[in-house]
Amino acid sequence: MSGLEPFGARLRRAMDERGPLCVGIDPHASLLAEWGLNDDVAGLERFSRTVVEAVADRVAVLKPQSAFFERFGSRGVAVLEKAVAEARAAGALVVMDAKRGDIGSTMAAYAESFLHKDAPLFSDALTVSPYLGYGSLSPAVALARESGAGLFVLALTSNPEGGEVQHAVRPGGRNVGATMLAHLAVENAREEPLGSFGAVVGATLGDLSTYDLDINGPLLAPGIGAQGATPADLPGVFGAAVRNVVPNVSRGVLRHGPDVIALRDAAERFAEEIRHAMTSS
Repeated sequence: MSGLEPFGARLRRAMDERGPLCVGIDPHASLLAEWGLNDDVAGLERFSRTVVEAVADRVAVLKPQSAFFERFGSRGVAVLEKAVAEARAAGALVVMDAKRGDIGSTMAAYAESFLHKDAPLFSDALTVSPYLGYGSLSPAVALARESGAGLFVLALTSNPEGGEVQHAVRPGGRNVGATMLAHLAVENAREEPLGSFGAVVGATLGDLSTYDLDINGPLLAPGIGAQGATPADLPGVFGAAVRNVVPNVSRGVLRHGPDVIALRDAAERFAEEIRHAMTSS
């Protein structure tokens, strides 16, 4: 398979040129209603196309949440395919937020769905769950390397339930979340200018100085906006690793729709706040 330039290199360039903001595409029923749209495929398509039109030519990353498309069956997945293609054509990198995780041939099939260059849903990166053991992700790691794509592995998530797994201490004293970060550091060793295997680390978690976030890879940081974190919190949470953070904002931008200009303005305000926070830290 002839792959793209590695995701990490493409992401570093996009972040440097456009800023690091990632905007989610999360067409859940309440947002469709706020936009005056029906909770159906037509509303889904109008929503996703409007977000792509508003911001795909100016932000580094768009992150569609697959579940909100899958709930409409094959017609919803067709809308997702179109949104991914149009976002990438406009210059945004697409991180598919599908949080897939399984073993063996099933994990390989998930990887083929999102990371094979000829797949209808091919995305620049995919979110994955390592909680069947980090080694279970091997098929996705291998295909991502081959195709020039990336992964974002759930490591330290912001949901309260996550702690019972991610903070569990393993023999030797390292907890599970830190173990995932250590695996990713190995994947990214010697990669320049940035590795392609990132971690999902919540922006709402406060001081993470006890964790080694220097994995030479990107840190996808949900939680800004509606979940309570602000751009100003980023340096305190991520410390020296803040340069590699990809801050994700979903509702904070999306609630300004369906007006394209209002969506664009909201994204630009967040982008400027993030730029200021990261450069003044």
